[in-house]
Amino acid sequence: MTEQTPYQNVTFPSNGGTAHGYLAVPENGSGPGLIVIQEWWGLTDHIADVANRFAREGFVVLAPDLYGGHTTHKEEEAQSLAGQLSPAQAVQDLSGAVDYLLAQPAVTSDGVGVIGFCMGGSFVLHLAQRAGEKIAAAVVFYGIFAGDEDFSGVRAPVQAHFGERDRMISPDQARSVMETVRAKAGVPVQVHFYDAGHAFFNDENLMGTYNEELAKLAWSRTVDFLRTELAKHEKAV
Repeated sequence: MTEQTPYQNVTFPSNGGTAHGYLAVPENGSGPGLIVIQEWWGLTDHIADVANRFAREGFVVLAPDLYGGHTTHKEEEAQSLAGQLSPAQAVQDLSGAVDYLLAQPAVTSDGVGVIGFCMGGSFVLHLAQRAGEKIAAAVVFYGIFAGDEDFSGVRAPVQAHFGERDRMISPDQARSVMETVRAKAGVPVQVHFYDAGHAFFNDENLMGTYNEELAKLAWSRTVDFLRTELAKHEKAV
C-alpha cells in the first residue's frame, strides 16, 4: 500500500486530461470516501479547512479544484470565474474525482459521499445524477437551482441545508427543488432550514451572514448523516 500523508495536493485523470485537488486522510489512514465541492470563490483555505475537518471525523476527503488553481475573495471575479466554468465539464471533472477517490486504498466504502456549498451545492445533485450508484450520500448547502432540472437519476439519499433569509434561492424554491428530487428520484430527502442568510456555514464569509451556532448545528447533522449512510457501503473485507 502506498503511504499517504494526511493532507496533500493531488492530480488525477479526468475528462481526457489532468485535474487537481486537495486530499485529506484521517489520522488512522483510512475511512469512507467524501467529495467536497467548492463555492464560486474556488478551492480556498476555507474549503481546505472543511476537508481537514471531515478528515478529523474519519473520512478520506477529496476537494477537486474546478478553477485550476484560481481563487478569489472578490465577488465580481468569483462571478466571472463561475461564468467561465462549463457546468457539463465541471460534472465530468467531478466524476473523475469520484473514480479517483474510490480507487484509493485508504477508502473503505464502495460508494462516496458528496457535499457542496453554493455553486458546489448545485453540482452535488448533477454529480449524483451522473455517477449513480457510486454516490452513497449527497449533501447540499444552499445550492442555486433553476427549478427545471431533471434529477430523476439520483440514487443517493439527500440532505439539504438552506437559509430562510437566503437572497440567492428562496425557501419556496428550495422546497420545490427538493420535493422534485424526492418525487422523481424516489430517494429519501431531508431538508433543514435555518434562520440565516446565504453561506451561513462559511466562516470566511464576506457577505456577513456567517452564523457560528447554526453552522455547528448544520455540521453535526451533516456528519451524522454521512456516517450513517456511508456505513451502509463499507467494503466487504
